[in-house]
Order: sequence, then C-alpha cells, then structure tokens
Amino acid sequence: MRRLLGLARSMLIYWRPGRQRGLRTLYSSFVSTGDLVFDVGAHLGDRTVAFCDLGARVIAIEPQEDILPWLRRRIGRKSGATLVSAAVGRAKGTGNLLVSDNNPTLSTLADDWRKKVVRKNPSFREVRWNRSQEVRVTTLDALIEEHGEPSFCKIDVEGHEAEVLAGLSQSIAMVSIEFVSGTLEIAEASIDRLESLGHYEYNAIPGEKRRFLWEAWQTPDKMRDWLAHQAIKFPSGDLYARRISRLQDTTT
Repeated sequence: MRRLLGLARSMLIYWRPGRQRGLRTLYSSFVSTGDLVFDVGAHLGDRTVAFCDLGARVIAIEPQEDILPWLRRRIGRKSGATLVSAAVGRAKGTGNLLVSDNNPTLSTLADDWRKKVVRKNPSFREVRWNRSQEVRVTTLDALIEEHGEPSFCKIDVEGHEAEVLAGLSQSIAMVSIEFVSGTLEIAEASIDRLESLGHYEYNAIPGEKRRFLWEAWQTPDKMRDWLAHQAIKFPSGDLYARRISRLQDTTT
C-alpha cells in the first residue's frame, strides 16, 4: 500500500494540470523535431513526454522496478520514445538503488548523498529510504554508442549526477543536472567534469520554475561562485550547460 501511495503522490506532482505546457515551453527553446534527447532518471515520464511532443527522439532511462510498468504504458503511446531499464554511472555493472517508497522520485544510488542531504537540507528531513533494489548500470558512453550522440541530456538522479558524467568521454551539446542545497559540491564536480570534456556556458533554473535565472549565460567560474554563495537560497533546481566554441569562450 505504501508503494502505491508514494506512486500516486508522484503522479499528482508530476502530472498535475498545466505542467506539460510549461515543460514544452521551456524545452522548445533548445529541443527541436528530430533531435535525440537522453532522459536520465525518467521517473514517471513527464519530461520524456514533453520531449516527444516537441518531435524529439527520446531515450528514457529509469531503473525503478515499481515505476517501469507505468512508465512503459505512458511512453508506449509516443512514437520515438525508447525505454532503457537501467541506472547510469561511471562504469557498466550493477548498483544498489536505495528506494523511498513514500517518495519514489528520491530513490538514489548515492548513499553518501542520502546521508548528508537529510542533515543539510530541511526539505529532506522526513524522507526515509526503506529498501534497496539491485539494478543494472550502464554509461553515457554506452548509450551514445548504441543510440547516437544526443543534442540534450537531462540528468536527474538524486546526488549521482557527477558519477553519471564520469561515464562520459566526450562533450554533449547541452546538459542539465539537478542541484540540491546542502550537497552543492556535486554540482561543482559536474561542472569540473564537463569542463574537462569541452567548453560550456551555464545557467540555472531554481526549483520547478520554467525560466532561466539569467538572460546572459554564465562562465564556469561565475557559475561556481553562484553555487558557493547564492544557490543555498534554493532547496533544489537544475543547472544547464551549453557547449560553446573555444573562440566564444575567449571572448566572453
């Protein structure tokens, strides 16, 4: 019963009226018909469906066994969507997914993150991870080899974002990662990894808003400074990285 109630709660949050329209508006500025998109941590498929509705071909990656049947039904109606039942990390293998039945969207492979976030972020203090599930782990490199290079990769994996990027050996045109107050070093490590692969400019969307924080995209150093001094104001949000040429990087 607890699992069903947790799933129902997530459905009310992520499939509430008007949410899809807002997602399509946000993503339409950089996702177009024919684009390939990776949705890493697809959960209940709200963003996968938004990408599909914009005409993209979507690889939706999700490891949670209780969510997969619903997700399969939801995206099965969409042409161009492929479901991959796996987690993503730095190397292929298996992993121990810590599952929160009351809050399944917060299930994670990152045990250290789980222990820290309940102490550092008030939004997580009542969350309990009550069981574990062994899951298959793949890598971004393996997904690219099988499906092609995406124009956008959305990563929302509850503290495992830097580990996902550790399994990538080339730059991607655009990436988003979740940041969570109290564990912002993971976002900083993700920037470091992206900068080792290419040149990027950055923006952020706090919480569940649908608008970038700045009109002008930021340099890596300015993004790190914001994470160090300002991001703590927000419980969570998403950081966006957009690849630029080396020439653009030297002129900003």
